[in-house]
Amino acid sequence: QMADPFLYNSGERSHYGCLGHEVQIDYLKAYVCRPSFSTDKAVIVVHDVFGWQFPDIRYIVDLIAGHGYITICPDFFKGTKPWTSTDHWADFPDWLKNHDPMKVDKEADVVLKYLKEQCGAKKIGIVGFSWGGMAVHHLMLKNPQLAAGVSLYGRIVRDSEERYSLLSPTFFIFGEKDHTISLDQIFLLEDKLKEYCKVPYKIKVYPGQVHGFAQLKPEDMKPDDKPYIEEARRDMIDWIKMFV
Repeated sequence: QMADPFLYNSGERSHYGCLGHEVQIDYLKAYVCRPSFSTDKAVIVVHDVFGWQFPDIRYIVDLIAGHGYITICPDFFKGTKPWTSTDHWADFPDWLKNHDPMKVDKEADVVLKYLKEQCGAKKIGIVGFSWGGMAVHHLMLKNPQLAAGVSLYGRIVRDSEERYSLLSPTFFIFGEKDHTISLDQIFLLEDKLKEYCKVPYKIKVYPGQVHGFAQLKPEDMKPDDKPYIEEARRDMIDWIKMFV
């Protein structure tokens, strides 16, 4: 019996009025938000299982754009149906087989090309949540075009040495009470990064926080969680600002 891997209260964010717009890039749709001034810095946001149209993730895109980055969330599910909160968890392993967070290289390249050629981006970072956090961990091992990454509660998979040879600075954010990622796994990740990683990295565990805590709008959460949500977002943006 598999624990509900992405169980958090996704709330009702249908009223969130997004600041950006949708574009078509090659075979991908994407949501883009630009800052009010021109810049050659960009950030790719990798959505969670709920997909690129989910208001939570667009809120994050707009938030990062507000800090001065051309920010883009492409549809890494390539037009297929995202997971929804009414789907049955018994079907999740099958769904995941067709939505592998390690198979995002082609889409990442399409988006990087767009950012460089159409948006004039010279430095590009990436952040990802949950499913997207796993994708970011993968891409930081594979794609030298990414200047920095932030992986938020991406489940830690497959223990092998090549999981730790990050190419660029990477920050791993976890919730202490995440039922999909044990503290033992986090400690192991830390030990292995110490051993194999040659670039700056950081791991931070936020007290009492559950899976998915950082992309929720604070007003939808318990007041006790609000400081941690805001801190995680600040930390995420500070890491990007340091390297991108």
